[in-house]
Amino acid sequence: QVQLVESGGGLVQAGGSLRLSCAASGRAFSTYAMGWFRQAPGKEREIVAAINWSGGSTYYADFVKGRFTSSRDNAENTVYLQMNSLEPEDTAVYYCAAQRGFGLPTEGYVYWGQGTQVTVSS
Repeated sequence: QVQLVESGGGLVQAGGSLRLSCAASGRAFSTYAMGWFRQAPGKEREIVAAINWSGGSTYYADFVKGRFTSSRDNAENTVYLQMNSLEPEDTAVYYCAAQRGFGLPTEGYVYWGQGTQVTVSS
């Protein structure tokens, strides 16, 4: 089992940047694929990015390609989401999630953090 805690959210102007962190507790963090999701008010949760166990493979939703980058530090049990060129449409609660395995899943994550609010003003 793994517990996840996100941080780094906040209020930023359009065009700005934020870096989200997700710290994982427990052992064997390097055996988990990690995902980033978001949910805006009145909308369904959607995947933003995913990163495999080693960080060697990543997935990005079309709406963040070229703007967001996910990375991980297995020695620090932490995954990151660097968000650049933020737009008001990126306003949402962002969640990290973990799924044990060596693939790159975009759904079916088992473990979830509590979320961190990102607000982008125009």
